Amino acid sequence: MSASDHHDTREGFLLAGGAYFIWGFLPLYMKALAHVPALEVVPHRILWSLPIAALVVWWKGEARDWLTSLRDPKALAMALLTATLISVNWGTYVWAIGAGRALETALGYYINPLFSVFLAAVLIGERLNGAQIFAIVLAGAAVAILTWEAGGLPWVSIVLTVSWGFYAYFKRILPVEPTRGFLYEVALLALPSLVLIGWFEAQGTSHFVHTGWIDTALLVGSGLVTAIPLMLYANGAKRLRLSTIAVMQYSAPTMIFLIAVFVFHEAFGMAKLFAFALIWTALVIYTWSLIAAARRRGA
Repeated sequence: MSASDHHDTREGFLLAGGAYFIWGFLPLYMKALAHVPALEVVPHRILWSLPIAALVVWWKGEARDWLTSLRDPKALAMALLTATLISVNWGTYVWAIGAGRALETALGYYINPLFSVFLAAVLIGERLNGAQIFAIVLAGAAVAILTWEAGGLPWVSIVLTVSWGFYAYFKRILPVEPTRGFLYEVALLALPSLVLIGWFEAQGTSHFVHTGWIDTALLVGSGLVTAIPLMLYANGAKRLRLSTIAVMQYSAPTMIFLIAVFVFHEAFGMAKLFAFALIWTALVIYTWSLIAAARRRGA
């Protein structure tokens, strides 16, 4: 998946915008499942994503290529790694929303672009400019403030940032087209998901079918709200400039932040306000440097 360096398209805006819209309102959906353990929700997200991803791959005429990629040991190992990372990300996110820690999820996704820049510098030796270094320092200061205020690391934010950052990094290395790669991941996770769902059934604590049609519909629908935005984003990002994606990506955590404060009424004291102000400042600096670099290239 690579964004266009030359121009934006209407299709790109619609596809990527649709993905960020769904991600932005996803806390409302997951809050409705707050009474269901994350270990039960995530397997349903995976299993109900599987037929959707398979249908899209078939519709695009890529089923044969996907089956061929199953014989590639490198692709298998990389897909297993990305599947593990995305399952950790999903599990942390679902738990955090249910536990009343949506603000921490917003912080994690705000920090993620800066972590990705840092990761590129560490792993592939990309050079950071002064603005990017300053933005990363400000993000670090924000985490330090929240650590001091809470008496411990904001681990939800850190796990979400690190898991998604490494997922995106290895996803670029995965020698499979994004939609096929997603199908690869959920297919690998299907068996463990079935085992977990079977365990809840055996314990008599399953919410699927047994606790009413609303829970059942929400669990089935979790596949839709998982698979659709990921595939919308994968196809939209290819039709937009990197600088455009850089600006658009803040829409989802901003919506999560607003929902956390004004809908979920999570505590937002002065320490959190100051920390988020540092993050927002860091993102403005980072985005400005990215757009300036794109303009110099004539993109």
